[in-house]
Amino acid sequence: MSYSIEQSLKTLEDKGVIIIDPRQVYVSSDVDIERIYPGSVLYPGTRLTGSRTLIGSGAKIGTEGPATVNDSVIGAGASIASGYVAGSTLLPRANVGGSCHLRAGTLLEEEANTAHAVGLKQTIMMYGVTMGSLINFCDALLSGGLSRKVHTEVGSGFIHFNFTPWGETGDKATPSLVGTVTEGVFIDKPPIFLGGMSGIVGPKEIGFGAMTIAGQVVRRSVPDDTMYSGTSPNFERPFSYDSSQPSQKHIDHTRESNVEYLAQLYALKAWYTQVRMRRSELCGDEELSLVYAGALETLDACVEERLKRYKSFASSWDAKPFHDACLDEAAPAFEAPLDWKPELAYDKWVWSLSESEKSVLHDWMVSCADKIRNGL
Repeated sequence: MSYSIEQSLKTLEDKGVIIIDPRQVYVSSDVDIERIYPGSVLYPGTRLTGSRTLIGSGAKIGTEGPATVNDSVIGAGASIASGYVAGSTLLPRANVGGSCHLRAGTLLEEEANTAHAVGLKQTIMMYGVTMGSLINFCDALLSGGLSRKVHTEVGSGFIHFNFTPWGETGDKATPSLVGTVTEGVFIDKPPIFLGGMSGIVGPKEIGFGAMTIAGQVVRRSVPDDTMYSGTSPNFERPFSYDSSQPSQKHIDHTRESNVEYLAQLYALKAWYTQVRMRRSELCGDEELSLVYAGALETLDACVEERLKRYKSFASSWDAKPFHDACLDEAAPAFEAPLDWKPELAYDKWVWSLSESEKSVLHDWMVSCADKIRNGL
């Protein structure tokens, strides 16, 4: 049976998808229209491709201009102003601004949002994290903040530098943690502010409550509750791509940073599998469960990318290899009694947790991360 885009668009409209102008919307034959939910809005210039693509209830695609969504999962009430989104997952109520460029391994949690012209790849923005305009982040995880209004923020004109030109082809074993998963999932840590017109040379760790001053390149990790301003090194010396190599200190630091990053990714996967999924199943929300499944696919892609990049780095500089079989093992089971309150939205449930419940969950999350720290 031949494919008819007109029939697909009519089927979508009949099931309650709002298509502002069918003449200017393209849905490819590999898109499963059962994954385009009623109440979603496809504005003129929308292009949907890929069998993985899901557009949730009330999601809005292309509110400011043409938008392409390829093999990506867009949760209920999320929005894309314009641009290109591929291999990514946006949880409910996440928002990306105009001229976005989101590539593989990008995950935005609830209320995470960006302004215009933001490029992301292999980057995770946890609840409420906000980015200004003209930003490029690859290979990073950001958390922190207390609410949608009190959130971790990246100022406009910021770059996460994720490439080091050592060796024949350089390396990208450079993931940075801005906050952590094991603490950040509870949405109760002080926000982090990265000042605009700046950058971070990965891999680095930025602590909760930290503030980096605008107009600098951050070249070292910043502890919790610290305001940081550093000057760039000023030197001139002979250099050759063929003969230059990282110091042993740099090699050791790169390994430690990648271990910690993978430990945090593993803990986040456990949180999605055993906490988020459990709540969505208890409240019978099949759509939300599919969105969480998309997030887990994205996290798996992030783990795969980190292993690939570190293994390339390790083979170039004789760094200690990973014993990465532990990443394929099931996380420790969370078995403590908990009031799941399926009637509450996710964020309101997190805020409703008692101190004893948070303590038990926190200890479990740390045990998940420790499993990887000790195993790798």
